[in-house]
Amino acid sequence: MSSLPITAEFRFAPMYLRHVALVGTIERRNYEFSWSDGIFRDCLKAGYLCQRALLDDELIGYGILQVAADEAHILNLCIDKPYQRQGFARLLLEHLMQQAGTHDAQIIFLEVRPSNPRAIALYQQSGFNEIGLRKNYYEAANGREDALVMARNLVKNDQRMLRH
Repeated sequence: MSSLPITAEFRFAPMYLRHVALVGTIERRNYEFSWSDGIFRDCLKAGYLCQRALLDDELIGYGILQVAADEAHILNLCIDKPYQRQGFARLLLEHLMQQAGTHDAQIIFLEVRPSNPRAIALYQQSGFNEIGLRKNYYEAANGREDALVMARNLVKNDQRMLRH
């Protein structure tokens, strides 16, 4: 784990169409079976909450959140490899949960590969519980991989949702 300079500024900013190419580059660098740039454009056009994670104005990650009625769904969350294992994914996840609460979501869902134990641990530590399984959900080297479906209730007075 590398340490950050004390003066490094980490922040979130909206994603726009002009950011898709760079976001797509990070996506492909981190996932063997990645989203296409077109999927990111579709998410933006659909009005999903698309956020960039910036460190000193350098794009180091992103998150895509869909909110409908009182439910939210994290569709994608990624921190670029050189910045992993430094707490940025947790900050991004907390930011997305806070944004979901701001949009009156009562519960937040996500899918995760069973072959991604670090992500599963992050989600469990953040209060997510496994609620189901989607068979053959993901593309995989040997065909398809199931997805664990995880969820977490969002309580409006939960201080963890209000600290950003």
